[in-house]
Amino acid sequence: MTVGFVGLGQMGAPMARHLVEHGLVVYDVSADAVRPLVEAGARAAGSVAEVARHADLISVMVRDDAQVREVGAEILASARAGSVLAIHSTIGARTAEELAGRAAPYGIEVVDAPVSGGFMGASAGTLAVMVGGTDEAFEKCREPFGTWAELVLHMGPVGSGTRTKLARNLLHFVAFTAAAEAQRLAEASGVSLRKLGRVVRHTDAITGGPGSIMLRGTTAPMEPDDELYGILANVRGLGEKDLSLAIELAEELGVDAPFARLALDRFAAGLGLVAGDTAGNTDENGD
Repeated sequence: MTVGFVGLGQMGAPMARHLVEHGLVVYDVSADAVRPLVEAGARAAGSVAEVARHADLISVMVRDDAQVREVGAEILASARAGSVLAIHSTIGARTAEELAGRAAPYGIEVVDAPVSGGFMGASAGTLAVMVGGTDEAFEKCREPFGTWAELVLHMGPVGSGTRTKLARNLLHFVAFTAAAEAQRLAEASGVSLRKLGRVVRHTDAITGGPGSIMLRGTTAPMEPDDELYGILANVRGLGEKDLSLAIELAEELGVDAPFARLALDRFAAGLGLVAGDTAGNTDENGD
């Protein structure tokens, strides 16, 4: 399979570098972005259309929906029937679905395949990629994607990859805002923010952070005989205790902590536990 790559920015360039042995054809509006890939063994194309004419799988990593539509139109006008257009940009789910509808008469499949893991993961080849598309299209993509991704998951039909990425990024960026609140509390307490950051990075690497409680297949309330009930009830006890103590400290120091209050209010329900459920063992070893 010959792979084409359009968009060689901070993410696209390191992803494409892993594909050089797949007869890689690349294009970017910046010649400076193309040059290192050519030196590594890729072939430069003079246009998006040229990439589409020579590749079986065309990966696109551009900025936004407007650029995806523009590049997608050029690819559909030139790509061969049976080829796959993979959109790695984070876009609206409807954009991927619309593009797939336009591609169908040409015999071209579209997958939305956004990635998570940042520049570091792209460079190391350890990204996660969330793929929306048909089973057949996913199978065509699986091996090439595996050159730059450690986790390659088929999420469902076109649009599913993007919806997964948006949910994942909601958690990511909400956590950034919560981190700012935690830092304000630490700063008001006279705690070193840099050392706090070291503790957070160290322990999240051990526990898995928020992902460690994302174990269920539903957000509905749990039945008491659920195998995770006791575990999450224990998490509830620890979380409500520690959130209450943090809010108490914030009040003493005059620090506004709206995220902490909202978290305390919704903590049990978020775990699938309803009012009146036993909080469980609050042994600190569970932290």
